[in-house]
Amino acid sequence: MKNLQVNLFILLALGLCGLCARQWYEQTVQRDEIQTLDQMVYDRNAAIQGYTNSIATLNHQVNQMDASLAEIKAAAATNEQLVISQRVEITQLQFANNNFTNEIAQYKTAVDALEAKLTDAYAGIGKQNEAITNLVAQRNDLVQKYNDEVKDRNDVVEKYNALAKQIQSAVKPPDK
Repeated sequence: MKNLQVNLFILLALGLCGLCARQWYEQTVQRDEIQTLDQMVYDRNAAIQGYTNSIATLNHQVNQMDASLAEIKAAAATNEQLVISQRVEITQLQFANNNFTNEIAQYKTAVDALEAKLTDAYAGIGKQNEAITNLVAQRNDLVQKYNDEVKDRNDVVEKYNALAKQIQSAVKPPDK
């Protein structure tokens, strides 16, 4: 029996050693799993932290974009009002342009009519100038003839006066 107890004790020690080895192996596997899970938790926490930071950055960027969008919308509204006012101004300028074009056409028509009248007037003035030139020439001829006639008569009067003096001196009794 002593052998049986020793054998049982050895068997029990070997079973205990096997159990310890098995428990050691299980704990090693569990530690690896725990370490893997710890690494996964660490990675997840790091990812969550990164995502949180990324979300904060994105929130900041979204806020900036919202502010930029508000500024762009305000600028677009201002630009739209400017475009509308410029369209109104362009329409007014087009109407003014049409009016000025019509006025220019009327002025051109009036200028053409005035030029035609001035041409007729210049032609009339030219005829009048010709008539005046002819009249002045005729007057000059008449004055020249009149001057010649007056000169002839003055010569006749001088001759007459000289003849009268001669006759008077011939008829005059001598002075005492």
